Amino acid sequence: MTLKTTRLIISFATLSALALAWVTWQPNHGITNAQAATDYAQMKKFSDVMNAVRKYYVEDTTDEELFEGALKGMLSNLDPHSTYMNSDMFSKMMEDTSGEFGGLGIEISSAEGGIRIVAPIEDTPADRAGIKSGDLIVRIGSVLARDMSLPESVKLMRGKPGTSITLTIFREEEMRTFDVSIMRDKIQVTSVKSDILDPGYAYLRVTQFQEHTAEQLEKKLTDIRNQSNGKVFGAVLDLRNNPGGLLDQAVAVSDLFLNDGGIVSTKSRVGDNMNFKAENGDALKGAPLIVLINGGSASASEIVAGALQDNKRAVLLGTKSFGKGSVQRVIPLSDGSAFKLTTSLYYTPSGRSIQATGIDPDINVKAVRLKIEDDGSDFPAQVSERDMKGHLANGNSKTTTKKEEESVPGQPSKQMLERLSKDVQLQRALDLLQGLHVLTKVS
Repeated sequence: MTLKTTRLIISFATLSALALAWVTWQPNHGITNAQAATDYAQMKKFSDVMNAVRKYYVEDTTDEELFEGALKGMLSNLDPHSTYMNSDMFSKMMEDTSGEFGGLGIEISSAEGGIRIVAPIEDTPADRAGIKSGDLIVRIGSVLARDMSLPESVKLMRGKPGTSITLTIFREEEMRTFDVSIMRDKIQVTSVKSDILDPGYAYLRVTQFQEHTAEQLEKKLTDIRNQSNGKVFGAVLDLRNNPGGLLDQAVAVSDLFLNDGGIVSTKSRVGDNMNFKAENGDALKGAPLIVLINGGSASASEIVAGALQDNKRAVLLGTKSFGKGSVQRVIPLSDGSAFKLTTSLYYTPSGRSIQATGIDPDINVKAVRLKIEDDGSDFPAQVSERDMKGHLANGNSKTTTKKEEESVPGQPSKQMLERLSKDVQLQRALDLLQGLHVLTKVS
């Protein structure tokens, strides 16, 4: 036993004994008295176990290893998101917030039997390797994932760009386990992407909520409006496989499309609760909005989806979201380490808790793969009245195939046309937008 450890244990025991003696002397504090006795008993148990490990364990252990192990166990036993990070792990976590880091490109959470993938980040090695939201990592290299904390698993998956690592994945929907080798790369996350779905209809994609996400999203929408002669008839906000990010950006993105109403509130056991409300100013000027969500939409994504749904501002389309409705606070420690502690829960404007329930879409549309087959048939061209010999003129002064007010510039990119040909959820969203525009005529 080192002198440092001996002094620490003696200090714990002495303080507990003094506390016990103090409350025992005061007969009117029976509850406090009982609590102090319990605390002393628990500290003694900890001391006894630590001494036994030090004395009898098959290998030598340091005091630092034992104390850090105790901290990891204490926090990981609370919930999947509370965790202890040594100085190296804390430093790695801080790199993530910059939006640029080396690794595979996945958001993960704790799960029974391994590490659950919340979502692969778009255009990263994991995404290109076919990793899906909901996949369970059973093994990282040669190490069982169930034996690691989240920070430990992140550290193991990180590495020099250009090096590879093998993950053993269990995919429940296919009831199979398989290995996938992924080449590490420098992860540069583009928070906001945009395109034109159809002339006058905007596609807005948020991959993660980082610093300036709301500002970038508003700029992308302005660019599309400028391309469309100032006319945007509706927009799709794609939050699929968005694992979340910064709370203030989720609030700001929600506020972009709201004139008033609540956005999100938090409730904790102790401390101040937060309540965010929208300010006047809808970037879409009331045009229809469709929000796409799925099982990879978590945390900040669910805040936005819940706020827009509860305020009747958007139609949610897709599948149920992930259900991470808890708030974590990162608390640095004096030696450069830190711990992440769950301190409160999120609630949507109507008072719904997101935690473990997720957000149900208004229109449930599962993601399916489309395969367009050419059977070689040569169907005859459609014949209409105007093809008939001697058909009568319609009497209109001019003929148009499209209403003048609907004729706007701007075309989908080649990538968007390819995506639309395969993405059923996005197809349904565009169909719904066009139908809502016909009814509302908002321009």
